[in-house]
Amino acid sequence: MFNGKKEFVRGEAGFYINILVTSISKKVPMIEAIKKAGLILGNSGRVFGADSDDGCFGKYFVDEFWQMPKLSDLSIASLLKYCGDNGISAIIPSRDGELRFFATHKRTLYDNGISVMVSDLEACETCIDKLTFYRRASEMGFPVIPTSPHIDDLQCSKYVVKERYGAGAHKIGLGLTKQQAVLHAEDLEEPVFQPEVEGKEVSVDVYVDLKGKTKGAVARTRDVVVNGESQITTTFSDPALEMVCSELAEKLGLYGHAVIQGIIDENNNFNIVECNSRFGGASTLSLETGLASFYWFLLEACGYSISDYPFIRSVTEKKQVRYPKDLIIL
Repeated sequence: MFNGKKEFVRGEAGFYINILVTSISKKVPMIEAIKKAGLILGNSGRVFGADSDDGCFGKYFVDEFWQMPKLSDLSIASLLKYCGDNGISAIIPSRDGELRFFATHKRTLYDNGISVMVSDLEACETCIDKLTFYRRASEMGFPVIPTSPHIDDLQCSKYVVKERYGAGAHKIGLGLTKQQAVLHAEDLEEPVFQPEVEGKEVSVDVYVDLKGKTKGAVARTRDVVVNGESQITTTFSDPALEMVCSELAEKLGLYGHAVIQGIIDENNNFNIVECNSRFGGASTLSLETGLASFYWFLLEACGYSISDYPFIRSVTEKKQVRYPKDLIIL
């Protein structure tokens, strides 16, 4: 992990740093959270939003919108030119499918004065690949749910089947018999099998700093889940659980914001399902609880150590309900 200092602009009123948020889609709460972090920092720069879809909702909530080419058509030279032309010195990727690209070019971007809130390539690939994630996490002694490309490796009554790579909710099959699981796997590109573990679904948001140390962690229940994202989520305090997730994030070599998902079973054991090495759809609740991920990232992007900016967790637990909201434009 590269850990260094770089030049930044700081005026009398505070900082000036232009931020590029990619794959903004309809991630309005995330955009607003980034803007809020900038205000706290005293940033007078702008928030740029990028997406390959010119009709995405998020374009109405950023200061400048860029219809970015698809990654298959985007060269690092083109990205550097866009950032240079617009004075961008911080990038926040938000989609699993773009993490490899930004991790691959992370050092080149940094050498050109641009910080990226993304883990190094090996850590990103470990989290994207569910089989590798299981093998690495289990070798390190973490309670991760067994995962195999061969269903006969597992002995259970109910199975979960999912794609080996990418977002866990994509074409997932839950609570299947062995015969059903085998049939479901035929429709997947590269399926992996897991035993189904019943219990309470939870996510733990963490922020890992440039020194590889976890700055803070917030656990929350996934009360209502739609298409893999929590629509209703509630924070709870569990220092032991948060410590496990913090240690896992550090040992995987993550940087920035990450979300570790798991299930607390009937015996109160924590079973790790997967790790998303990016900001999650419902992670804004953890920000409201004190996990100042975007603020910390912007400080680090400006060359500051965040050791003097403590994690102050809310003493009150909070619930978040995600719902559509109208925007009227005159």
